[in-house]
Amino acid sequence: MPRSYADRAVALATLSAVLDRNRPLEEAFDEAAGNGLSARDRGFARLIASTALKRLGQADALIAHCLEKPLPPSAQPVRHALRLGVTQLLFLDVPAHAAIDSAVSLLAKTRHAGFKGLANAVLRRLDREGKVLLDSQDAAWLNMPDWLWHALAGAYGEATARAIAAANLTEPPLDISVKADAALWAERLEGSLLPTGTIRRGFGGAIADLPGYEEGAWWVQDAAAALPARLLGDVAGKDVIDLCAAPGGKTAQLAAAGARVTAIDRSAKRLERLSRNLQRLGLAATPQAADGTAWTPNEPADALLLDAPCSATGTIRRHPDVALGKTPADVTKLAALQDRLLDHAAHLVKPGGLLVYATCSLLPAEGEERIAALLDRAAGAWERVPVDPAEIGGWAECMTLDGDVRTLPCHLADEGGVDGFYAARLRRLG
Repeated sequence: MPRSYADRAVALATLSAVLDRNRPLEEAFDEAAGNGLSARDRGFARLIASTALKRLGQADALIAHCLEKPLPPSAQPVRHALRLGVTQLLFLDVPAHAAIDSAVSLLAKTRHAGFKGLANAVLRRLDREGKVLLDSQDAAWLNMPDWLWHALAGAYGEATARAIAAANLTEPPLDISVKADAALWAERLEGSLLPTGTIRRGFGGAIADLPGYEEGAWWVQDAAAALPARLLGDVAGKDVIDLCAAPGGKTAQLAAAGARVTAIDRSAKRLERLSRNLQRLGLAATPQAADGTAWTPNEPADALLLDAPCSATGTIRRHPDVALGKTPADVTKLAALQDRLLDHAAHLVKPGGLLVYATCSLLPAEGEERIAALLDRAAGAWERVPVDPAEIGGWAECMTLDGDVRTLPCHLADEGGVDGFYAARLRRLG
């Protein structure tokens, strides 16, 4: 295979791992890329793979249009090579000769080399006809799993579901949280300072090479993901539990604000990553590997942040693989787990203390409905504390009628958008 197509080979291996073995995109890419690519080739390989996943529905429809009969199940690698060819040709504006030749070359040294002619013919046809065919496609509908489309249209209306789908096809900016001196670091990082205190900049180069990374001045965290910890207010000197804490962005926020943080996560491996991040940042917390539905502190905490496991449908623009392997049954199971976590967390906070519940899900079944159910089960024990828009930078469009936070990927479009997040704040009574 030509040396210049090593990045495409990594993209192909990544796509195969995600779609055939249900591997998370980041894990699959890191395994496929190893240390054998330059930073530039590595970045392009990831761009191809992530764009192919974002545009999977469109690419498959285009490929099907050009085939007289479907590919056999055993020819899945051929389908993946075609997907990468379509992605380069129609969505990344790679010159036709390079997009087509790379797809054919990927097949040349495999047991599917007999499909080279078919791949060449399909991609050459799409080079001629693809732009016209794209104009006739319903991209929002094609690129979103049917179950998720119907769930979002039911929750927010079709127009908003389309806006969410469109936002998910864009490349998100790089958002950064800092320990201190946000304005100074915004200048040094050549970014802009959002009203919430997050620094936003475009991607460019390796994150670890940016100013301030090695000295631990900041960490990467989407602007929406940084909101829940802010809802606990002034936590300096307070005992705060971060339940389901890894990978640790919110733990870092709380520790930087002066809280005594106990970070609980059931995954010891994920807690190791959290500890490494805190060490780089020069921040202190007490990590404990434990089941969040059973762990109990020696004394109730002043406040608790529960960022519960969820479908992660609010992060599709950053992680386009997350919805592909999920079903409504998975959401039902996750909602039941969220209820168990909430019921247990409700006993870990002092009277008068705050509990913030958050998920990076777009689905009310993992957000508003869970809080409504808790308040019904624990009537008289907890009350909702509505959020003032000023607490989240004045982003009034990200507020629900009940005073909870609900960000959607289509919100703040002029500022680069945000991940989808839900957060509600409760106070323990009695």
